[in-house]
Amino acid sequence: MEKAYNDPNCSSLVATADPIAEPDINTTTKQPTTSYTRSHGKRYRYLLTLGFVAAIALHALKAGAATPEEAIVVANANPSNSSFPTRYYSGVPVPDWNEITFKNMVFSEAGGTELPNIKSRGMKAIRIWQAGQSVADVMELGDFEASEFGIEELSVRNIASMTGVNLKTLKLDSLELTKWQTIADLTEAIPGLGKLRVADVPPIRDLVAKLARSYALDNQTIANLLETYPILRNVELGKYINLGNYKLTDIPGLTDAALQKFANWQNNIIGKVPGLALLPFSKFPGIPAADLTAVGKVDLPLGTLESDRHRSISGSDREGFNVSCDSKCTHIELAGSGELTGAQWISGKSQKVRGGFGVLGNLFNHKEPTGRHPFGKSFKQVIWNVNEANGSITTTMFFRICKRGIPDLGCSPYGIGPVQFLNYKEMDAILLGRPLSVPR
Repeated sequence: MEKAYNDPNCSSLVATADPIAEPDINTTTKQPTTSYTRSHGKRYRYLLTLGFVAAIALHALKAGAATPEEAIVVANANPSNSSFPTRYYSGVPVPDWNEITFKNMVFSEAGGTELPNIKSRGMKAIRIWQAGQSVADVMELGDFEASEFGIEELSVRNIASMTGVNLKTLKLDSLELTKWQTIADLTEAIPGLGKLRVADVPPIRDLVAKLARSYALDNQTIANLLETYPILRNVELGKYINLGNYKLTDIPGLTDAALQKFANWQNNIIGKVPGLALLPFSKFPGIPAADLTAVGKVDLPLGTLESDRHRSISGSDREGFNVSCDSKCTHIELAGSGELTGAQWISGKSQKVRGGFGVLGNLFNHKEPTGRHPFGKSFKQVIWNVNEANGSITTTMFFRICKRGIPDLGCSPYGIGPVQFLNYKEMDAILLGRPLSVPR
């Protein structure tokens, strides 16, 4: 997938000098008259003047050499963005995916939800998160199955090579999905595993020995074992042996198989795949692609005294993106070309809209904060805090729970959040994404 943000970060060098007062030529204080003092004073003033002129020339040279993008970056640079990795693309603030990981994305508020009682190996009954907790501790692989990320295409070895994780030092339980894998699951996920002898794969050897001491193993291969004793096919590793007693490499080929090859891989927590929480988003097979076709400017951040906002461009993919707001409509008004001027993006704190689909669509009371998807469907951008006094706004990310496959439970509304995201001030450019239609 094409990555849109590979333009280098831009910077501006500005030389400054502390102001030094010139001597007061009208003072009545007696000045030194020696030739050495006069010579030293002239030399000092000459060097000071030369340095000041050089600083101005250097700044002018830098400004003259700046590209249009650099000039826009300097003009739009906003200290309020410094807490979230941000870069500028054609003058528009976008996430710096080179610096963003699941580990450094944190919740700013607590929350939780209870999942439906459906039997699925590895599926958790609830999702709970606390303010300050990392997204890596809450989100699961399957939550991003329908996104651009393609995380499931990676193997543990792929991830380790990009993050510097030493696989030889890790235990088998560091990869969560090993808990609910059966011997049959492993042979399907790992090519060639079935041809190995049971005695050469310590976790499988000990599992079989614990459950079937009387079985004649000898030099039997794993494939032959399952054919001879089919009752062992559905035995989950984590139920009968302590996975912490084994190395991750004790099952040959485990770290080389793509994550999506394993049974119920979707239920694996992000932080329980070695190294994945530390992997920059730019290293994923795909990253959220910014939709640059629609760009507006933050014109007016307005508070809750405003009501009856009917030129909304915010909402959800379930309810549409023109959901009007009748009361307590904290929002921003936009400036831009054509009918975009005066359009309203409502704060997700003020308004909830319908979202989600399938069984999981029932979570969060079928509701999610209103917002837009300028960076794809992996998360939703939501306007959160609006400060009318200083003309600034904060935005947040909201994620969703997805369980596709068999059974297909669909996706929840975007209810997992808020997670700190890009911040803006008046006249900052802001991506809007598609679809975009503005009510008259």
